[in-house]
Amino acid sequence: MPNLGELPKVYDPKATEGKWYEFWLRKGYFTPQIDPRKKPFVIIMPPPNVTGELHVGHALTCTLEDILTRWHRMEGEPTLWLPGEDHASIATHWVIEQELAKRGLTRHDLGREKFLELAWEWTNKYRRIIRQQHQKLGASCDWTRERFTLDPGPSRAVRTTFVNLYNKGLIYRGERIINWCPRCLTALSDLEVEHKDISGHLWYIRYPLKEEGFIEVATTRPETLLGDTAVAVNPGDARYRSLLGKTALLPVLKREIPIIADEVVDPEFGTGAVKVTPAHDPTDFEIAQRHNLPLVNLMNPDATLNENAGPYQGMDRFACREALLRELKQQGLLVRTEPYTHAVGHCYRCNTVVEPMALKQWFVHMKELAQPAIRAVLNGEIEIIPKRFTKVYLNWMENIRDWCISRQLWWGHRIPVWYCQDCGELTVSVEDPSSCVHCGSPKLEQDPDILDTWFSSALWPHSTLGWPDDTEDFRYFYPTSVMETGYDILFFWVARMIMMGLENTGQVPFRKVYLHGLIRDEKGEKMSKSKGNVIDPIQAVEQYGADALRFALATGSSPGNDTRLSSGKLEGSRNFTNKLWNTARFVLSVLGEGKVEKPQPPLPTEDRWIRSRLNRLIAEVRQLLESFMLGEAASHIHDFLWGEFCDWYVEFSKIRLRQSIPPSPIPVLVHTLETTLRLLHPFIPFITEDIWQRLRPVLPEAPESIMIASYLLAQEVEVDLAAEEEMEAVIEVIRAIRNHRAEVKIPSSQFIPCFIRPKADGIPLSDYSLLIATLARAKPLTFLEGGERLEGAKVVVLREAELFFPAERLDQERERERLVAEAEFLRRQIQRLEERLADGEFLNKAPSSVVEKEKAKLEKYRDKLERLQQQLEVSGP
Repeated sequence: MPNLGELPKVYDPKATEGKWYEFWLRKGYFTPQIDPRKKPFVIIMPPPNVTGELHVGHALTCTLEDILTRWHRMEGEPTLWLPGEDHASIATHWVIEQELAKRGLTRHDLGREKFLELAWEWTNKYRRIIRQQHQKLGASCDWTRERFTLDPGPSRAVRTTFVNLYNKGLIYRGERIINWCPRCLTALSDLEVEHKDISGHLWYIRYPLKEEGFIEVATTRPETLLGDTAVAVNPGDARYRSLLGKTALLPVLKREIPIIADEVVDPEFGTGAVKVTPAHDPTDFEIAQRHNLPLVNLMNPDATLNENAGPYQGMDRFACREALLRELKQQGLLVRTEPYTHAVGHCYRCNTVVEPMALKQWFVHMKELAQPAIRAVLNGEIEIIPKRFTKVYLNWMENIRDWCISRQLWWGHRIPVWYCQDCGELTVSVEDPSSCVHCGSPKLEQDPDILDTWFSSALWPHSTLGWPDDTEDFRYFYPTSVMETGYDILFFWVARMIMMGLENTGQVPFRKVYLHGLIRDEKGEKMSKSKGNVIDPIQAVEQYGADALRFALATGSSPGNDTRLSSGKLEGSRNFTNKLWNTARFVLSVLGEGKVEKPQPPLPTEDRWIRSRLNRLIAEVRQLLESFMLGEAASHIHDFLWGEFCDWYVEFSKIRLRQSIPPSPIPVLVHTLETTLRLLHPFIPFITEDIWQRLRPVLPEAPESIMIASYLLAQEVEVDLAAEEEMEAVIEVIRAIRNHRAEVKIPSSQFIPCFIRPKADGIPLSDYSLLIATLARAKPLTFLEGGERLEGAKVVVLREAELFFPAERLDQERERERLVAEAEFLRRQIQRLEERLADGEFLNKAPSSVVEKEKAKLEKYRDKLERLQQQLEVSGP
């Protein structure tokens, strides 16, 4: 038997959580066994960046994935949750370079080799921290299969994919407009650029014509005019038809440029004439391709001006802007300046304004890869949850652009391309070549660039399981079951995983995509260090316990919607764990020796009621989990445990135990607690394991851990509608008496007299006089018969009874006003329900159970109103 002396009065997470996590690890529960007879459940963890410790968004991901993992493990499925970390090239560069800057150094001072040594030191440190923090949160990952994006296996998968795509013509190297970050000194993909609205200006500038006169253009980036190679107008714009084919002179530099016509020009923008800067604008680059215009690159990598800028060479781009505008004004070429709000791209990592540049980079043709990924979602092979994101996904995929995958950084997967110093040809190979495949020369130099981090992440579901090798893990666990991640990386990551998974394996990488929202503060604002509203998950664990943090994150979360987290919510979750702990203390305190068998009929009404409610709960929770409504599932269990089991059934059982009224409620207490612990385990694993282990000695045939106990099925035979209706009536009476006590401010130490007139042929409330009198502190408790009423008393009309509270100086007028107001409220509710039930659309679309529930509610309201009106007639005009 559990020793109550060993069960503290207050639950202490610090004394519990580490112990049980070590127990689970020691038992090997996190590592699934391959069983060809069973279908596995598989989640591949979105790998956190090794840039630092876990934040609260990671804690949400961890919590939701662990809930799914623990639930499916309890279902008896071979369950794999594979953990890992991402090298995060740009992000890791950024944090390491910040550390170097504190020492007055740059990565170029160190050189590539030394910088990579530093990056590995950083990575090993934070991989260890991230692993420990996941374990603190209770993540039941299979740590024996932990992966890192730069591990040998995933690295070979990256090279294999690159080589295969290159050989198919889907990877190419070419000069295109890319997004360049002057701070990170690398190209960025379109998705790595955040467009922010800024209040800028529109400058109107005259370009002299070679013959005579001017053509006026409008621009938001005057400094780039030094790289103009044409002025363009719309061919249908009559204002400029006479200027087509003529030559303009570039201000300051006096370079001759043609005036051309192109359909892309918007006649409504500015003056209808635009400058064409092909090397620094994607639209202008396309114009240049159509009209065979030259490209003039103005920028150095750090966004200072190069030799093509003439007198402005060496200046910062924004300093050049100011100097050039002054010069234009002096020459009479700056016509006017207007305020103008427009979107400007910023580096997603360092927030620097990006510079569009025409540079030679490596790209992936995306259209061909996108088509199978579109079909996989349209035909239902992959389901996106919530469904509204399906349209978002399809829209992006149908308009996808080529992906720039080369980065001018050092930390990451180096591009597996070697340039021959003799013949100039390329060797593209999975293994490092010793000689050129074209001429046999050993003089090879590898491309210095690395691949975009998302290239390796796109392979994550299959590279972690052993692909390109035909491993046992890959054969059994792939495709995976669920990809759970934030909606903000649907395009960054999810779409690319689908494309690459289909391309490399011929199969979808996962069956379902479950997108969660962002964590916001209690006001709904995004968390940021500058606002001071960030909640550190590890500090929260220290203060409230991992279970409280997990429950706070889970409750209120729903697919695709942001959720709020506050200290108040964390305190509420801690209170819930304490409520569970105190309930367990009570149940353990009343246990005797030996096993406690399951409750056997015949059972008292309150026993049948709680077992009915419990089985309804099991069915609801299962349905919610299957629909990925994890927050709703947690809320349902919370409400049952606190609002029905603890507040009511436990109190009923205490009366029976004190009075020694048979049958003993202990079997029902134990069964209900133990079943609720199983339901709660995926959400709050530590406290449920601790209580379950203390309860385990009295449970027949209990496994050695709740983690491997079954997630029970609802038993329809246990659902007892009559018992539910009866106990709801008893609870309504007790609540009404308590409410009246509070209104008239009678202390709990005193009894309150109450007269009850049950509804004719209704529930026999007098059978529950002991429960009502004890829990409502009502004495004397008198049951009236037939048409008996108590004159001059306050009346409360309930569904199954009328309550009379005698009072010496009851304000009859105010009491009548109260009854009239309640009657009016009931009439409004009845009218609303009658209108709803007369609505053919509602009757056709609503589930039958909902319609029946509304009909039953209408009948109850009508019955209550009828009895209320009778009371008003008795009380006079």
